[in-house]
Amino acid sequence: MTGPTDAALACHRRTFLAGAGLGAAALCATSAADDLPGAGTHFAARARRVIWLFMAGAPSQLDTLDYKPGLEKRFDQDLPPTVRGQQRLTTMTSSQPRFPIAPSLFQFPRHGECGKPISELFPRVGSMADDLAFVHTLHTDAINHDPAITLIQTGNQAAGHPSLGAWLSYGLGTMNRNLPSFVVLNCAPRGQALYSRLWGSGYLPSRHAGVAFRSQGDPVLYLSNPAGVSRALRESMIRRLKKMNQRVLHEQGDAETRARIAQYEMAFRMQASVPELVDISGESKPTLEMYGKQVTEPGTFAANCLLARRMAERDVRFIQVFHRGWDHHGSLPSSIRRQAGEVDQPAWALVQDLKQRGLLEDTLVIWGGEFGRTVYSQGSLTRTNYGRDHHPRCYSMWMAGGGVSGGVSHGLTDEFSYNILENPVHIRDLNATILHLLGLDHRRLSVRYQGLDQRLTGVVPAEVVRSILA
Repeated sequence: MTGPTDAALACHRRTFLAGAGLGAAALCATSAADDLPGAGTHFAARARRVIWLFMAGAPSQLDTLDYKPGLEKRFDQDLPPTVRGQQRLTTMTSSQPRFPIAPSLFQFPRHGECGKPISELFPRVGSMADDLAFVHTLHTDAINHDPAITLIQTGNQAAGHPSLGAWLSYGLGTMNRNLPSFVVLNCAPRGQALYSRLWGSGYLPSRHAGVAFRSQGDPVLYLSNPAGVSRALRESMIRRLKKMNQRVLHEQGDAETRARIAQYEMAFRMQASVPELVDISGESKPTLEMYGKQVTEPGTFAANCLLARRMAERDVRFIQVFHRGWDHHGSLPSSIRRQAGEVDQPAWALVQDLKQRGLLEDTLVIWGGEFGRTVYSQGSLTRTNYGRDHHPRCYSMWMAGGGVSGGVSHGLTDEFSYNILENPVHIRDLNATILHLLGLDHRRLSVRYQGLDQRLTGVVPAEVVRSILA
């Protein structure tokens, strides 16, 4: 008998690897075939999907959402020791000889029927104040970026725990058989590095991890076929792989084999669904103009907000948009102007676009970072320039849609935006509230691992923030 030629063997190897590459990516990224929409809800859900606009680096609540007009008369005065108390400081300011109060440089005009004061940095966000719920008393256990971002994303400061998006994929399954249930969009690099464990699956099955879309080349690795491999050839290869895996499943009964079969098929479908998703050529001119001039530049916040809306239309369950560069230890006024200028219009456009398409009602949109900033200046203070250090004791976020009430504010901080006076909201409470809006009881969503019932909200009691619910 004559064996296959070297060229034929090379072609088969290349074909197999072409399929395995994208199949492996899908295996770590998508929900299993037997996941059903809403199968795991504990009660009626108000939201079906989440878009989290995460401002990595921690925006200053004092210069964005938490208006403190009385600080102007305290310019350059020392923060009273009774206010600071025994709270820990970072090493970046703990050795300062004094802690001079730095009032915000920005005006806070009132917006909407609710009369909400919002920084002049966000005129468009301010214009939709009546659609937003503001939480001013968020607080966290971490004082530095890495543990703080890990805590808010996974419910734990230590690495190795599932992210919120992975928990939702695990608990609720997928709503779209052709796209991942959990997608991550990273804006152009600036500031602290981000790492895949922030959207990882931890001890949950790897199929629940987020898929990080890229702004250059294929949106997902191995999406395109290599040279010499046609779509028909790849489909044939997928069929052969399925037969091989079905034989293994029959012989060994391994559940992961069943998942592998589904993921390779999903990967093949993604070759058609992902290019269609990222192709914005069919968007109308008014829609593109609404998101701003950068909407056609891949990797910008504007482009990613538009992609987030397109994903919401296609029922991607959880969409995380990371915008970096909010770590303003110095030159805050000029730096935050740039940052706000990049996100104000696209964030507003996203909410309006969802609203006009009838999607906002069951899509929860969240805007905020990992902790707040200090009222005192880090380093030198002038009338036109200051910086702010990390502050985990209180900070602000806004939320819209998905069962959230508009025009409401929750919680009250002191006159220095340093301590919480009323209605604190820990990160655990925030995550419990998000799960609640999607029909999940945070106390019942758990998985057994290392002898413990692991949960996103941990073992410390957490409460749903009911005052912001519609």
